[in-house]
Amino acid sequence: MKLRTLGTHGPHVSALGLGCMGMSWAYGAAGERSEMIRLIRDAVELGVTLIDTAEVYGPYVNEDLVGEALEPVRGKVTIATKFGYKLDPNGAPRPIGVDSRPEHIREAVEGSLKRLRTDHIDILYQHRVDPTVPIEDVAGAVGELVKQGKVKYFGLSEAGVETIRRAHAVHPVTVLQSEYSLWSRDVEDEILPALEELGIGFVAYSPLGRGFLTGAITADTKLDDDDFRGGNPRFQGQAREANMNLVNALEDVASDKKLSSAQLALAWVLAREPWIVPIPGTRKRSRLEENIAAASAHLTDDDLARIGKILDAHPVAGQRYADREMAAIDR
Repeated sequence: MKLRTLGTHGPHVSALGLGCMGMSWAYGAAGERSEMIRLIRDAVELGVTLIDTAEVYGPYVNEDLVGEALEPVRGKVTIATKFGYKLDPNGAPRPIGVDSRPEHIREAVEGSLKRLRTDHIDILYQHRVDPTVPIEDVAGAVGELVKQGKVKYFGLSEAGVETIRRAHAVHPVTVLQSEYSLWSRDVEDEILPALEELGIGFVAYSPLGRGFLTGAITADTKLDDDDFRGGNPRFQGQAREANMNLVNALEDVASDKKLSSAQLALAWVLAREPWIVPIPGTRKRSRLEENIAAASAHLTDDDLARIGKILDAHPVAGQRYADREMAAIDR
C-alpha cells in the first residue's frame, strides 16, 4: 500500500488506516476476541500501518485487544490512542464527562502504555476538547510526555481552528482526527485550510458514515439496542429515508467505476488531499480487503465533479450525533 505523511513532520503511514473501536464497542455486541486479533494482524500483513484505538472504547478493552494483537509486530505499526474522557469508576460503558487535567493525562498515558504493551504511543490525541482546561495546559502536558519518550506525536480530535492554533503555539500538533466523509463535510470550509497552512495532517474517522455509505443500511435495518447508531439522528425515521437517496445516487457512480459503494466513499476521501488518511473499521476480513483495495482506486476530475453535483442535490438529513455528543464538538 502507498504511504502518506501526516503533516509536514509527521509519521509516514499507510494511505488507509484501521479504526478498531467497533471491534469491541459502540456497534452492538463485541466481536470474538481471537477473531479480532487475527483481523488486526491480517491488516498489518496487508500493508496497513496506522492502527487507531482509545481508552474510552470499552472502556479500556479495545486498547487491550490492540495491544495483544500488535505486540508481535510493534515495530511495523503506528499506534494512535486517545485520552480526555472521564470514565465511570463503576465500569459503565459511556463516559461521564471530559477530563484533560495534566495529572489525568499522565495517568491515562500510563494506563494506555500498559494495555498497549508498548513503551511509547506514536500518536496521542486529546479525544475531545475540555472547556475547563486551557488547551495550552494540555499541549504542555503532552509536550512533557514527548520529552520523556512516552509519546511521539501530539494530536487533537474534533477541535476547532482557534483551539488548534493555540495548542500548536505551545507544542506542535502533528495531526487532527475528526469525522469526514461524503455525508460529514463540515471540516472543509475552515479546518482543512488551517491544517494545510500549519502543516498538520488529518485522519478521517467514520469515512463510511458508520456503515451507512456502504449501502448496508436500509429502511428495514434493525439496529441492536446497544448499537449507538440507534440514537443517531441520521439513522432515524425520515432522515434515514432521505439519506438513502444520497447513497442510491452514489451507487450509480460506484457501478460505473466498478467499485463498491464503500470503495467509492473511501476513494473520495483519499482524493481530497494527499495528507488525509481515512481509518475505516470492520470486523470482517472480506470488508478489510475491500477497503484496502480502495487505496488503489482513481477518481478523475470528472468523477469528483459528478459526485459534487450529487452531494449538492441530496443534502444530508439529521445531525451526525445526538445532542449530547454534538455538544462536545469544539468549533
